[in-house]
Amino acid sequence: MPGFVLLVRDREDGDPAMRVGFTVTKKVGNAVVRNRMKRRLRALARELLPAGGIRGADHVLIGRDGGIERDHAALKAELAKALAKIGRGESAPSRPRHPGKPKR
Repeated sequence: MPGFVLLVRDREDGDPAMRVGFTVTKKVGNAVVRNRMKRRLRALARELLPAGGIRGADHVLIGRDGGIERDHAALKAELAKALAKIGRGESAPSRPRHPGKPKR
């Protein structure tokens, strides 16, 4: 999604609790901007994860550079769409990390 990346991983430990994490890299901006983005992601997660998240899974929202300028309604729609795709079992196609660089 343009404003964030959603990663979901089933823990396979039998615990039905959903866990959520947030991260925003220094590429996005200074500490004030990163913290504002994390607050926005937390608010979205509180709204949508209880109904749309996957039980027994870890959800990680990674803020992107364009996410801070997007309005709340757009981010909410994107998260709802991403959760629906995850719920259907769809995932994003894998892309090579860096075509010219070898893996570490």
